[in-house]
Amino acid sequence: MILVSRFAPGLVLLGTLGLTLAGCGGGRAAEPQAASPTRSSSTPEPTPPAPVPPLATPAPAAPGLSADAIHTLLAASDRTDEDKKLDTKRHPDQFLAFLGIGPGMRVADLGSGGGYTTELLARAVGPTGKVYAQNDPDLVKRFMDKAVTARLARPVNAGVERADRPFDDPLPAEATDLDLVVLYIFYHDVVWIGADRDKMNRAILAALKPGGAYVIVDASAKAGDGVTVAKTLHRIEESTVRAEVQRAGFTLAGSGDFLRNPSDARDWNSSPKAAGERRGTEDCFVLKFRKP
Repeated sequence: MILVSRFAPGLVLLGTLGLTLAGCGGGRAAEPQAASPTRSSSTPEPTPPAPVPPLATPAPAAPGLSADAIHTLLAASDRTDEDKKLDTKRHPDQFLAFLGIGPGMRVADLGSGGGYTTELLARAVGPTGKVYAQNDPDLVKRFMDKAVTARLARPVNAGVERADRPFDDPLPAEATDLDLVVLYIFYHDVVWIGADRDKMNRAILAALKPGGAYVIVDASAKAGDGVTVAKTLHRIEESTVRAEVQRAGFTLAGSGDFLRNPSDARDWNSSPKAAGERRGTEDCFVLKFRKP
């Protein structure tokens, strides 16, 4: 389990991995051995079995960005003032470190909206990586086509592929062997849009490589609220997300508390326009799941 805190200076990652090995012993009596027949001198010796090759050692995971690399990324002179202003609420230094993202990775940003997170991912994977930026086609048409088009026209996003697709079929066929899928403050929206979340989660599982990560960030609802306030308060209960994603076949690998706010009453609308000055102060959970 990974825990990341915004209350300690810099970034603190605590990892705990438990492994249990179990073996099965006998209990069954030894079979009686048949007497070996007498071999004549003309009988050829049997061919010995071919040696069993050693198991291949899995390739190590690509290293994530260092703290210095993340600092340099965020300080880039071509980042917009609007994005830098959002940094104060979204803590992208801790977020990128939590993702474990690095150059050359293949990643997807679902519910990418205006592209703040998409551009962070594109900068992190660099020119040798690939980013798929997904948005629901109806939402794009109604609210964000201009913003998405402008974002992806920026040179830094040259390696981003736009994917206007429904959430229950979020990725194109060529989006396979992904290292990472991110769903940032949008899982609750998938609820009121009416998409099939089980189908979406299974599609994400299929698109990831073994060991690939699925990271979800969302605004916390009160215990017991489940999905009932997804449209009215733009929040969802953390336990509901955990259960749904694990039902698709994922394992929970870690969580981060760098977007937590214990003083949040969780009873107000956290959507950007409705939140106003409170935007970014809502309590948010950060979960990392892995494909086995």
